[in-house]
Amino acid sequence: MSGIFGVSSGSDCAQVLFYGTDYHTHLGTEFGGMAILDGEFSRHIHNISQSQFKSKFYDYYKHMRGNKGIGVISDSNEQPIYLNSRFGPFCIVTVGLIDNKDKLIRELLDEGVSFSEMTRGPVNSTELIAKLINCGKDIVDGIEKMFEKIEGSCSLLLLNKDGIYAARDRWGYTPLVLGKKAGSWAVASETNAFLSMGFSVEKYLLPGEIILLDKTGPVQRRPGNGGNSQICAFLWIYAGFPASSYEGINVEVVRERCGRFLAMRDKDIEVDVVSGVPDSGIAHAIGYAIESKKPYKRPLVKYTPGYGRSYTPPTQELRDLIASMKLLPIKEIIEGNRIVVCEDSIVRGTQLKNFTVNKLWDCGAKEVHVRPACPPLMYPCKFCLSTRSIRELAARRAIKALEGGDIEDVSGYIDHTSSKYKKMVDWIAKDLNLTTLRFQTIDDMVAAIGLPREKLCLYCWTGNCPRTSVSPVKSRRKGAADAGV
Repeated sequence: MSGIFGVSSGSDCAQVLFYGTDYHTHLGTEFGGMAILDGEFSRHIHNISQSQFKSKFYDYYKHMRGNKGIGVISDSNEQPIYLNSRFGPFCIVTVGLIDNKDKLIRELLDEGVSFSEMTRGPVNSTELIAKLINCGKDIVDGIEKMFEKIEGSCSLLLLNKDGIYAARDRWGYTPLVLGKKAGSWAVASETNAFLSMGFSVEKYLLPGEIILLDKTGPVQRRPGNGGNSQICAFLWIYAGFPASSYEGINVEVVRERCGRFLAMRDKDIEVDVVSGVPDSGIAHAIGYAIESKKPYKRPLVKYTPGYGRSYTPPTQELRDLIASMKLLPIKEIIEGNRIVVCEDSIVRGTQLKNFTVNKLWDCGAKEVHVRPACPPLMYPCKFCLSTRSIRELAARRAIKALEGGDIEDVSGYIDHTSSKYKKMVDWIAKDLNLTTLRFQTIDDMVAAIGLPREKLCLYCWTGNCPRTSVSPVKSRRKGAADAGV
């Protein structure tokens, strides 16, 4: 997943753009970028995989000038992209994933379109989006035509002489929100970007909505369709920042409710300590402790926020290194205790086993009960660069072991009341060396979020997308990890 931020101001916007973009750092680990327009474009892109956004851009933003700009924290592609188009020059940042990227590239190449942003090998997905927009009669028409062509998702900010065009994905998988303060307007993926800079939330853009931020404020260029919203549920469970809200629903509040639901289904175990895997598991654990009336403690603490998230880095080796280094056990809290560990999810399971559970056992835990705040992940995400392949998923490894090979129809393992589901969970628990394992049910997760089920994307758990033609996949095609926008 990535995050984008834009600001239009009556005065110089560089500082607001710098900090607003930085407030999206939790969403990506590969590249950061900013572009400001002041007669001419000033653009900077840096690799942030081994350093923080602030340290890479601090010396640059102080020399950037202009009253409107866009920024991005990217999980895969160098952004912003600059294009001198048929509509004049523009810069663009995007978030999402194009599942039919290869097909669209071939079509454009056949039409004589060239691609230049290929320093890492594959075509840059944001450049592809820019070239698709350039096929329209104007910017707005180009965005709409792009929405019609892509399979997957794309939300974007486009900066040109008119101002900043902000367009939310037509199915609403990824959020965009409009903020205001005296003399300035901003648009962001995350509302936490507004809180410390004096912006108030004015509007959550609807799916497919396109607005233009110019010097007078926002102008709607295309209305959205609220009835087709299908926002990613994983934003609340894991990816989003605790202070952020999506569709008006706060992340921290949802996570506490998830923890309460987990505790409600745990009447058959006795524990001494409730804990959460830092950082996203903490709020789930707080909710569990409140509901169960068991003490919340911290048997595992994260050394510094500088290690970042062990889920988002692109390679397993780097994910494992971060997970190993960042969590430190406290033996005095662990030894001799029966511990519930609340986690946002079990994706691959390797980090939980090797760098969380094993540390608890090594420090003398009496029992280790793990409670993920979402159901078992069954499918790789088709709309954001999240889970990357079926073979990585712990649930799919369990099914393969139980069935003696890969199977296409896993519906029997999705129903939490089925015998197949129980066997799958028992296999994962044994593989991870747990006393017990109990996943959140889909119904409880949906209830914790508080939106109607049909307004949430649950694809990675169910394989179903009721608002689109997307169907479950057998496997992730080669190169899919490079399809991120």
